[in-house]
Amino acid sequence: MNTVIFACKQSAGSSQIAAAFFNVMADPSKVRAIAAGTQSADRVQPEVLATMKDITVDMTGAKPTQLTPELAKSAQVLVTLGSVSEVPTTAGQERVEWVMIEDTEGKSGADVEKIRDTLAALVSGFIESHGWERPPAP
Repeated sequence: MNTVIFACKQSAGSSQIAAAFFNVMADPSKVRAIAAGTQSADRVQPEVLATMKDITVDMTGAKPTQLTPELAKSAQVLVTLGSVSEVPTTAGQERVEWVMIEDTEGKSGADVEKIRDTLAALVSGFIESHGWERPPAP
């Protein structure tokens, strides 16, 4: 089982969106995603939960997770979102930087929707490039 970590500053916004999309789109028998942050918040931002619920992605149980060196080592791929510093380095791990992703903190619902839609496209392309697409339903 491969693990992908989507990391942002607080694990309360963009990383949560990316991980949620990834886990909906990717084949769960091959890979899973985790959202984590270098300075994790207490909760996922309400605007993020609402924006994802608008497109029927329920993130009710989502919680920010601290990106520790141990957690980073458990992943085959680490994707950083925005300008994240202090990310643990693991030898042999694939690293991807999506620096163009804005932080969702303090953004309006409309701005969070734009970030969400950008992340949906990036995650979809990322899954396809790795051959992790979810098989079609029978």
